[in-house]
Amino acid sequence: MRICFVGNASRSFVKNDYEILKQHFDVDHIKPPKTKLEWLKYLFILKKKVRQSDLTFSWFAGWHSAFVVFFSKLFRKKSIVVVGGYDAAYVPELNYGAFSNLKEKIPAKYVYKNVDRILVVEPSLKEDIIKNVKIRINKIDYIPLGYDPDYWKIGEKKQNIVLTVAGASNLQRVKLKGLDIFVRVARHLEESKFIVVGVKNEAKEYLERESPKNVELIEFLPHNELIRYYQMAKVYCQLSYREGLSSTLCEAMLCECIPVGSKAEGIKTVIGDTGFYADFGDEKTTVEMIKKALDSGDDLGKKARERIKKQFSDKKRREEIRKVVSGMIQ
Repeated sequence: MRICFVGNASRSFVKNDYEILKQHFDVDHIKPPKTKLEWLKYLFILKKKVRQSDLTFSWFAGWHSAFVVFFSKLFRKKSIVVVGGYDAAYVPELNYGAFSNLKEKIPAKYVYKNVDRILVVEPSLKEDIIKNVKIRINKIDYIPLGYDPDYWKIGEKKQNIVLTVAGASNLQRVKLKGLDIFVRVARHLEESKFIVVGVKNEAKEYLERESPKNVELIEFLPHNELIRYYQMAKVYCQLSYREGLSSTLCEAMLCECIPVGSKAEGIKTVIGDTGFYADFGDEKTTVEMIKKALDSGDDLGKKARERIKKQFSDKKRREEIRKVVSGMIQ
């Protein structure tokens, strides 16, 4: 039984799904193209691999997966696409989301209308897709991402550190992830250290100008370095305007960080009753919630870890992915 898998395995959650499928099936992996030359090679290889496969499995709805779905239909193969958030979003006020511009809306709409099965990582993404494209809701399944609690775990004693992790290189991402709010809040809590991981270029330059002395800005870190920051920080903030399912929030909570989040749907899904909330952009309330988190006992961090272990286990995702794929190609 052969599967054609299309996704960028440098992203941990994509790689995890590839590893899950490899445990049970014969899998061909194709990386989405970036350059014009890569596109020519991609289409040639993709056509061949889809023809040889029983099913296709792609990450994100875009041009790369639109061609996967097209060839799947052409050769009468079943197709699955996993939706992460951006590819279902329409946020015109921030010019964010695949449905905020025609270039990305066209392939996303084609994928949703023609793919056999859509897997979303957060329940609210179902509503987004249905709102943006008129399709049957029964072709959409919610399967949350999974995380390894044996890897993401508590380290040494927690320090008076407030952490956020967000890949951002431009001002749009700064606003979307609430990083401007994060550094403004730091001015009111000078006795605590605030750390932002994952910023570069325009985003880093902007935040450097806006940040007080107790803020440290760090560029991208691999997992084996990032985990040390989760283990040191007592509080983890996810202050986003919008979020699918935040991997960094889940990883931080497994390391017993106490979460403080905005009320975006994906954030509420992760935190539940194990942390604190503030409306997006509400600086005063965010300061108050971070203070509460810093003053909380270790029990709340342990409760946050247990929630992720129960709700977002890697074992659960493995079982659900295998079940869906097996059911489609029997």
